Amino acid sequence: MSVEFTNPRARHAFVGRSCSITGVGSYVPARVLTNADLEKLVETSDEWITTRTGIKERRIAAADEFTSDMAVKAAERAMAMAGVTASQLQLIIVATITPDMPFPNTACIVQHKLGIRNVPAFDLEAACSGFIYGLELGMQFVMSRTYDTVLVIGAEKISSIVDWTDRNTCVLFGDGAGAAILQHRENSAGLLTSVLGADGQKADLLSMPGGGSRCPATLESVAAKQHYLRMTGKETFKNAVQAMCSAATEALNRCGLNISQIKCLIPHQANLRIIEAVGSRLGAKPEQVFVNLDKYGNTSAASVAIALDEAVASGNIQRGDLILLVVFGAGLTWGASVIEW
Repeated sequence: MSVEFTNPRARHAFVGRSCSITGVGSYVPARVLTNADLEKLVETSDEWITTRTGIKERRIAAADEFTSDMAVKAAERAMAMAGVTASQLQLIIVATITPDMPFPNTACIVQHKLGIRNVPAFDLEAACSGFIYGLELGMQFVMSRTYDTVLVIGAEKISSIVDWTDRNTCVLFGDGAGAAILQHRENSAGLLTSVLGADGQKADLLSMPGGGSRCPATLESVAAKQHYLRMTGKETFKNAVQAMCSAATEALNRCGLNISQIKCLIPHQANLRIIEAVGSRLGAKPEQVFVNLDKYGNTSAASVAIALDEAVASGNIQRGDLILLVVFGAGLTWGASVIEW
């Protein structure tokens, strides 16, 4: 289906050339951690978790399975769909807050595991917003003709920074990775627009205090659990709904579109109440909103990437459909992208 966009700003993708997602792929670890399993770890229940979050289970990486390992598996599946070999990749971007190590960056490790050299590779940190930040950045390289084939990955081993004694946070998160191949596709609008934002004044709402130059690892910082993520739930919820709705609305307005023209709305999979609030405020019908939160929990930067792959695989998205991705994460950061598939 061809769509005429009334707002000239939607045509920014054609400054140079358009950029499309030509392949997607995802990977989640084999181990399933159910709500019943969590009942044995902390004072909680399946009913408590389900009614407050919508999560039933999540995937947990093995002790010897790292962010780079999951990233590579998702990348290989995206490359297979796009018909691209590792030797054709010209840029690798990995969005993550759980890198294999502080440095070198995980993208370089991914490059090595894919068996290639001399390809620029770097990490991007925007927490749960990372994949959309990465798509926008990768698109600029394709549009400008700097590179023809860009690999963008969102990958997280969140289980490595979760305090498994804190029932308010440990029930929320899971591990996984999702990837996309960006290329120019003839006669395709592709990535139409992205709206990105951040508010550093609210950085303390969702953070991991330890591990950086402000709070390097010491016996005291470890004992104080500074190296686990922390979240102020109610304030995070309120800011997430507001920022996601604002970004999504602006993205649609840039393209001269309304929500009824969107085939599939894929929000960050953090909490079912947030997803339902965003869908309702945007005026989306339930059948437009893709949800896989119940199976995976919040996988941070991998969240919308995994959901996008599953939406495509399930047939919810067909060539020419308009989709809307919208995210929110620590920073605070947020973003929305309108894409013609």
